[in-house]
Amino acid sequence: MKKLLSLLAVISVALLVLASCSKDDDPKDNDLFVGTYKGMISYTNGDETTSSDDGSVTVIKVGDKYTFNFSDGIPSIKDKEIKKGENSFTLDWDEGSIITIDESNLRINMVKDGELWSANCKR
Repeated sequence: MKKLLSLLAVISVALLVLASCSKDDDPKDNDLFVGTYKGMISYTNGDETTSSDDGSVTVIKVGDKYTFNFSDGIPSIKDKEIKKGENSFTLDWDEGSIITIDESNLRINMVKDGELWSANCKR
């Protein structure tokens, strides 16, 4: 009987731990999305274009704001806020910009003041 109760307790704890894990974590609530994502990145400013199929974007969170630091000399995107309850957020929507981030993917298409940032990266 003791063995049965011990086994049930272990199974219950294991189920609780597994059930509490989620692939749809909200970036506003934790630092799960902080880190380096690797893949295709590009930046265009006027006639000048910088791109790499093997670039990286490092995501940094300070408070509720995120900074996206690109490799290859591409300027950073700084101080962007993610709204609670969303796994993506929109920046300067009038210009058609969007950044989507989750625990394993980062996609950026951002236009601001004639500059264009683009990224399609994975962890």
